Amino acid sequence: MIRGYLMPDLSRNLVHLIWLLKLIDFRATGELSWGSAVLATLYKEMCGATRSNKAKIGGCLSLLQSWARSRFPFLHPRVDHPYTFPLIKRWNHSTSYVGIPTSLEYIWLVLDQRSEAQFQWTPYEDPAIRVVMPDEFLQNPKAWHVKIALVNYATVEMHQSYRVLRQFGFRQPIPVAPEVFDDEHKVDLQQLHTDWPRY
Repeated sequence: MIRGYLMPDLSRNLVHLIWLLKLIDFRATGELSWGSAVLATLYKEMCGATRSNKAKIGGCLSLLQSWARSRFPFLHPRVDHPYTFPLIKRWNHSTSYVGIPTSLEYIWLVLDQRSEAQFQWTPYEDPAIRVVMPDEFLQNPKAWHVKIALVNYATVEMHQSYRVLRQFGFRQPIPVAPEVFDDEHKVDLQQLHTDWPRY
């Protein structure tokens, strides 16, 4: 589950010792911020995938796909199934891809031709979605747009939600240049002399 779905990298199914050690005490495991680790891994993999010599991407791609499907209605398949929680389960049912572009070039063209109004900036405002969301997720909307570091051992990524305030119903100023972590992205867990069980 950890390396195969939540935080996969290009090694496919190899699990680093640091994760196995976290599974010793299941009570303590439940207290960890797994969502932050999943997002940090996905953000790092997305950064790496922007390099011209990269042909593959890791990270929780079903999370990325669910995010895109909720914001690009002109690109997601048709599904006649009500929303349930977690929202990603909606895509487990039969879908129709009729009229949906499949080639990368055509998808780029469709994205370039869409106006700002054709994107779904606030998908969670839909009453059909809000009714299935657990109350605890809706109690503190100010937490949705915090700027915070997501740390997953050697992976450090900034959750820069201040760059997308409009999605949360706030006025969006022109964002400054995003923070760049090129040096941090070169760090990995392959140091041979690190005593990983100590962590």
